[in-house]
Amino acid sequence: MKTRSRFSLILLLVCTPCSAQESNGLAPEITDLNAKDVSYALEARLPNLKQPFIDTTPADRGDGIVVGELGADGGKREVILTYAQEVAAGKHGQIDSLLLWHSGKLVFESYYRRGRINYPHYQMSITKSYTALAVGRAIQLGHLTREDLDKPVVSFLKELDPEKFVDGAEAITLAEALNMRSGIRMDDATVRKLRRLPGQLKGQGQIQAYLQHSAPIPAYPREYKYQGADPSMAMQVLEATVPGSARDFIRNELLGRIGITNFAWQKDLSGLPKSAAGSSLCSRDMLKWGLVVMNQGRWKGRQVIPADFVEQACSRIYTNKQRTSYGYFWWRHEMRVGAHRFDCISGRGAGGQYVFVLPELRLIAVLTAHNKGMGPTLRTFPRHVLPGFVDTSS
Repeated sequence: MKTRSRFSLILLLVCTPCSAQESNGLAPEITDLNAKDVSYALEARLPNLKQPFIDTTPADRGDGIVVGELGADGGKREVILTYAQEVAAGKHGQIDSLLLWHSGKLVFESYYRRGRINYPHYQMSITKSYTALAVGRAIQLGHLTREDLDKPVVSFLKELDPEKFVDGAEAITLAEALNMRSGIRMDDATVRKLRRLPGQLKGQGQIQAYLQHSAPIPAYPREYKYQGADPSMAMQVLEATVPGSARDFIRNELLGRIGITNFAWQKDLSGLPKSAAGSSLCSRDMLKWGLVVMNQGRWKGRQVIPADFVEQACSRIYTNKQRTSYGYFWWRHEMRVGAHRFDCISGRGAGGQYVFVLPELRLIAVLTAHNKGMGPTLRTFPRHVLPGFVDTSS
């Protein structure tokens, strides 16, 4: 089937109208979904929904997510529905989906524009957050230890040539890579030159290039810099330490353990799964990541990631001038509603993919979007959604 014909799709658009009447449970779907149809470019060609799907009583789809009702199980219907209608009208950016989980139940589910309940949404930098949890899963299964986090990355990678490393390269630890503090610095001209020689970047050649062509690595403590080299090193360590391949490990031991089967994950130049961006997940499956974080690494009562690793990954290891912090590829900041402040753990991706975890409110929110940059969500979500779960009268 040609690519063009793949997108002549029959869409089940049996949705609630913008006035948010009660749903019949039929969220919008793509009915001939194929794994080959999952990519950023093909997603951009999806036709917008003719009308939004806004559901205050999400359907039980047998995916391990307990469902409830907005209002009866938490949340103020009027507040959330007002926001949903504004989203549908385009007042808060190009949002494609919004899901709200509260106190044990998914109480609100909505899709707009390109959003489909069964179509994996392309994930940008939030892929880094999933990569961190893959490392945590390897620790849970004994392929890595907590002590390994403080070992040099190069100690796991036996195909490198240390004689060609820049000064200090041998000292970069896995923990520093997970916190964007490797110290690797490469100028754009060098990066462009290396990309013209993709054969040299296969396998551990990717990391060899970073450690060979970087400026000298300064001594600890190193400055934080948000970049693709650091998650690439984490993925390489995963590849070197788990049985089989990192790709199979992610599919079977990470995603598979929390019931995620409908996904895509692109290859990096190395041939390994991309780690800085490149995964594609459905919105409900993104919620599962939030549940694992909320429950200290547990899924359905089973410890899939060590609790102390989740705590460290979501901790304030580095904090910038705006008081936003970074752990192991997970963000942390405060959301404010009037005089109230709430701790928020988040995975974030450019374009507007978010998993917000607010433990004090027992609230998880998932948003996907196709904005330019990050979009307005970090600013508008606290103002418009949190009042639906917070008593602002005091």
